[in-house]
Amino acid sequence: MPSAGIEAGDQAAAPLPSETLRESQALRRAHRFGNWAATATRHSPWEDALGVLAGVTLTAVGIAILGHLGFLTGGMAGLAFVVHYLTGWNFGAVFFVLNLPFYVLAIGRMGRSFTIKTAFAVALLSVMTAFSGDVLRFADVQPLLGTCLGGLMIGFGLLALFRHRASAGGVGILAVYLQDRFGWRAGLTQMSVDLLVLVSAFAAVSPLAVLYSVIGAVVLNLFLAINHRTDRYLAV
Repeated sequence: MPSAGIEAGDQAAAPLPSETLRESQALRRAHRFGNWAATATRHSPWEDALGVLAGVTLTAVGIAILGHLGFLTGGMAGLAFVVHYLTGWNFGAVFFVLNLPFYVLAIGRMGRSFTIKTAFAVALLSVMTAFSGDVLRFADVQPLLGTCLGGLMIGFGLLALFRHRASAGGVGILAVYLQDRFGWRAGLTQMSVDLLVLVSAFAAVSPLAVLYSVIGAVVLNLFLAINHRTDRYLAV
């Protein structure tokens, strides 16, 4: 009798053919863009979209603060700042163009979903920074506070992007790849490249501005080195 009861319960719990078909269709839809499906360790497409939007917004505000002060940061954003200060070209347009070569690495090494989300993030960040001066203005910002605040804002933004398997392009793509491939901390990789970029900044801004920019870059990358660790946050 107990055996019959268990078998009856199993039959009652078995999914109907229509339910199985719906689950199969949902899985196929999730696989279209790189196996996006909401589980305990995987973000859904909507979660990724909102996470990327939040990360880009925070990064754009941090860049706006640094730009207002005449400072810069590391990575492709820092190189875009150097070109912007030397030529007067629009920061957003320069940033977008500089990131184009890194999509080859993203497509070949990081997968389709990472590339799609990163391309979206870079395009959105380029637009936001291109027009940030029209919608966001600062009256007076103390330089040391401003560079630390700008570094933290960018750090929070990049962390949000990294945790949704995206980046702000350029060095971010390289940093995520090296962490996944060799276990190198993304924050430390970013810091090394950032410092090299900041050395080149002497050609564009004053030594004092470079010093403040270095402080902001250190704040940014120490924040990432402490918080962006795959052994503490596994969602992708």
